[in-house]
Amino acid sequence: MARLKLSEPDAKPAGAPLPAGYRQGVISAITVLLGFSLLFLRYWGFEAEGEWTAASVVATALLAVAILLELVALWRSLQPRDDDEIVYRITLRWFLASILALLAGVALAGLIASHAMNL
Repeated sequence: MARLKLSEPDAKPAGAPLPAGYRQGVISAITVLLGFSLLFLRYWGFEAEGEWTAASVVATALLAVAILLELVALWRSLQPRDDDEIVYRITLRWFLASILALLAGVALAGLIASHAMNL
């Protein structure tokens, strides 16, 4: 029995190109976040005072994971096939994962720093 495929009248066909400016915007956002991540990692790893603890190692690892995810998202966004909407959405998921890892790492670093100031 054949299945009928019903599509919404306003839905874009699979493989539709992105509107102008979408890729440039996400590339800019990734590079800004990547710059912040690298600078914060430099500060946290080399300039911040205090002893290394297990929590600070976890925060540093989260920052490193965020940077790796940002690099993957940047690499994907620079590929010509990222102009396809389906591929672009996957790239945005990589970018979202990097944002979440970065937020977790910075939040943990902030908690560690605030705890050290209270001692």
